[in-house]
Amino acid sequence: MSVVIIGGHDRMVCQYKQICRQHKCKVKVFTQMPSAFDKKIGTPDLVVLFTNTVSHKMVKCAVAEAKNKKIEIVRSHTSSQAALKEILEEKRR
Repeated sequence: MSVVIIGGHDRMVCQYKQICRQHKCKVKVFTQMPSAFDKKIGTPDLVVLFTNTVSHKMVKCAVAEAKNKKIEIVRSHTSSQAALKEILEEKRR
């Protein structure tokens, strides 16, 4: 399963990647909006939006891209390790 994480804290990127590897997922993490962001998302199986730590512009871009490509979106207000683990475990079921 491939996952794109949008938002979160810069200092947590390594932990997000480690959690995804433990759940056997490929992952891309975007804590800030790069140029040509919509092209960099790709076609993952799941987009995780940490809504508390991401700009409104980045959310709009990610949601529009996910809708165009019919990608599932999960929103989480918190950007903690526990929240990510819970989301990935829920999707594994």
